[in-house]
Amino acid sequence: MAVTNSSHHYGTASKTFHWTTALLIFSLIPLGIYANQLPYDTSEELARKAWMFSLHKTLGIAVFFVALARIIWAVIQPKPAPMHPERKLESFAAETVHWLLYGSLVVVPLSGWIHHASTEGFAPIWWPLGQDLPLVPKSEAVAGFTAGLHIVFERVLAASILLHVAGALKHHFIDRDDTLRRMLPGMPDVGALAPAERASFPFVTALLVWAGALVTGAALGVYDRHHGATFEAADLEAVASDWTVTEGALGITVTQLGSPVAGSFEDWTASISFDETVTDGKAGAVDVTISIGSLTLGSVTSQAMGADFFNAEAFPTARFSGDLLRGADGYTAQGTLTIKETSVPLSFPFLLNISDGVATVTADAVLDRLDYAIGAQSQPDEGNLGYSVDVSIALTATEGDSATSDSGS
Repeated sequence: MAVTNSSHHYGTASKTFHWTTALLIFSLIPLGIYANQLPYDTSEELARKAWMFSLHKTLGIAVFFVALARIIWAVIQPKPAPMHPERKLESFAAETVHWLLYGSLVVVPLSGWIHHASTEGFAPIWWPLGQDLPLVPKSEAVAGFTAGLHIVFERVLAASILLHVAGALKHHFIDRDDTLRRMLPGMPDVGALAPAERASFPFVTALLVWAGALVTGAALGVYDRHHGATFEAADLEAVASDWTVTEGALGITVTQLGSPVAGSFEDWTASISFDETVTDGKAGAVDVTISIGSLTLGSVTSQAMGADFFNAEAFPTARFSGDLLRGADGYTAQGTLTIKETSVPLSFPFLLNISDGVATVTADAVLDRLDYAIGAQSQPDEGNLGYSVDVSIALTATEGDSATSDSGS
């Protein structure tokens, strides 16, 4: 059997591309559905779900590259003639479905790949290509949008597959022609056929179908859904402060399945008193209230809000209250951090620069999540979720009495 196509038959390469793609797709679809439905309430369940999603993503990348190669091969090869060229509408529909299939086999895995690259954490891709993509930022907005695209393109792909299979079965069992047999091993005698023509109208029609699907997705709001918190963030009351925070970032980084997952709290308030003339001892005090529900933490945001983690519904805020101390080696914040009504002493150094009444502060601290019973029941294994949590603080504050002191949200 020839490797290349002829005007009457598909070659070995085209058949290999076709059935390899079919095998991958018919493995990926049920695998994705199964992985989505798996629970992740315990370490074992999370590890199983992550493994299934890693397999799904890894096979998806394989589909992407196989589809690209298949499209290139189809473009440079002669196109076998249709069995019934006189059936203009049927030929047009078949060609349109082929374009929908070709395009969907590229954009479905590509949208999933971009979603993965823009999201912090969860199941890694096993190909040795890294977990990031050029020009794709870690962004909840990008992740949410591409997750929606992935859903929309999946639906177009599924509909195209159904139409493609239905057409093949119609040719085989109703028309009783060799359309399906030409994609099976061997070279059936198809007789004399009129030369195939490459028309642009089916491709344009496929583009219109994709455009319609994208508009429908926008109307349904699928591009706005992502791994958002399941509870609304608590509204924080304004606080009085001698120093007013004008910009601020409160970030955390956890280690999940061996990879760092970074996030931040968008809403928090800080009441700060500070005397820069103090050279030794207590120079001020700070009282910070954090809205737990304002946390974004990549793909595990919703899980972080759950009862065994921050339990945002029952404990909507956390609080750090302490003194600002100055010593020979610099500044230290020393106080207690309260999460889920569990108070633990916390002390960490910070860097301070004051110029013209404007203070900039940076600090880093390390917490043990088990001190606050974060994931103690469902994720006691450090291999799935590391015990250490890195906290980063950066803020700018201006001196002067203020009725409010808010984060840079």
